[in-house]
Amino acid sequence: MAQPRPRRFAPLKETAAGQHHDLPKLQGVIFDVDGTLCQPQNHMFTQMRAVLGIPKSTDILEHVYSLPTPSQQEAAMESIRAIERQSMREQVAQPGLADLMAYLEARGVRKGICTRNFEQPVTHLLTKFLAGFAFHPVVTRDFRPPKPDPAGLLYIARTWGLVRRVEGPKDEEGVREVVGEESEASGVRKKEGGAGHGEVGDASGLIMVGDSIDDMTAGRLAGAATVLLVNDANRHLADHEHTDLVIERLDDLVQVLDHGFVGREIS
Repeated sequence: MAQPRPRRFAPLKETAAGQHHDLPKLQGVIFDVDGTLCQPQNHMFTQMRAVLGIPKSTDILEHVYSLPTPSQQEAAMESIRAIERQSMREQVAQPGLADLMAYLEARGVRKGICTRNFEQPVTHLLTKFLAGFAFHPVVTRDFRPPKPDPAGLLYIARTWGLVRRVEGPKDEEGVREVVGEESEASGVRKKEGGAGHGEVGDASGLIMVGDSIDDMTAGRLAGAATVLLVNDANRHLADHEHTDLVIERLDDLVQVLDHGFVGREIS
C-alpha cells in the first residue's frame, strides 16, 4: 500500500512527542543482517556464485529454487550454507550497533529481523554481539518468498498485531487479488465466518533498515519507511526511489528518531 512521501513519524524523545500528536507513532523497526547489523561480507556472494556457476546478474536464491529436483536444491543450498558458516566466524559488528539497540529497548520500540541468510549465522551474530536484546520475529530465508518480496515484512507486521482490513473476500487468495500483492505468503490472515473481509499485515508504521536494493524494495512494497545504511559499495542506492533516508552509522538513527523521522522528498 503506497504511503505519502516524505515519510514521517512522531519524535520518540519524551519532551517532544506530545507536540507532534498529529504524526504517526513508530510501531517497530526491522533489520537486515549482513551489511546492516554486521559489516558487509560481499566476498560471500562472489564465492556462492562461483560454487553455483552463475553470473552476478543471477539471484542466488532464485537459482537454487529453480533447480529441477529437491536433492539438487538441497545440495546447492548446503554449498552456500558452508560459505556462510565460514564467514560467520569473521563477523564484525557495525559501529553504533549496541547503542542503537539499547536506545530502541529503552523507548519500547519492537525489533525484528528479515534476512536472506539462514538461521545459524543470524543466531551467531545475536549471541556474539546482541546478547540480552530481544528480536522477534526473526525471518530467515526459510520463509518464502524472500526479499525483495514484501512477504517477510508483512508477516512481521501481522505477528506484531499490525493489520489492516480488506473488505470483500474472506480467503487468502481473494485478499491478495484485492490488495494487488503477488506474494505466496503476503502477510494475509484468513477470517472465518461473519461479514466478508480479510486482514493483511500493515507495515505502514514500521521502518526497514538495510544495505541492499532488496531491503529498500521490500520495505517500499510493504508500505514501510526505508533506511539505507550506506557504504562504498551501495552508495548509488542513496538516491534510489525506494530509499527514504540514508545513514552512515546505525547510531545515527538515535537522533533521527528522537527528533522525529523525516524521509526524503520522493516524487
